[in-house]
Amino acid sequence: MNEETFTLYDLKVTLVHGTDGKPSFSKQEEGTYFLMQGENLIFPCGDHSFPLYALAALLPILPAKQRPLEPSDWMATDSMIANPDPHCGTMFLIQRTGTRTFRRKDVTAVSMPEKGEAS
Repeated sequence: MNEETFTLYDLKVTLVHGTDGKPSFSKQEEGTYFLMQGENLIFPCGDHSFPLYALAALLPILPAKQRPLEPSDWMATDSMIANPDPHCGTMFLIQRTGTRTFRRKDVTAVSMPEKGEAS
């Protein structure tokens, strides 16, 4: 990979009903999922809905999960994310499903800083 490209992981985010005895208030069935490829969220045919508040809680985590991380970083190993409602037993499984390479010039108009130049 050169300085003009970068790689991100594709993600699959799956709704899982918890096993801790808490009820699930989600209207979606267990196994409902969406994909993240680059900056795009993809809702496969048949799974056209996803819980709004859960999605809002997941969005800040997803870009970090897309990037290569140090092996000891918790973000690299922890894949189950709790529902933001503490009374709901629904969890969300985030899985890396592959990689995708992007060209910098296709995603930003900002030029690469010169070597030694502060960004």
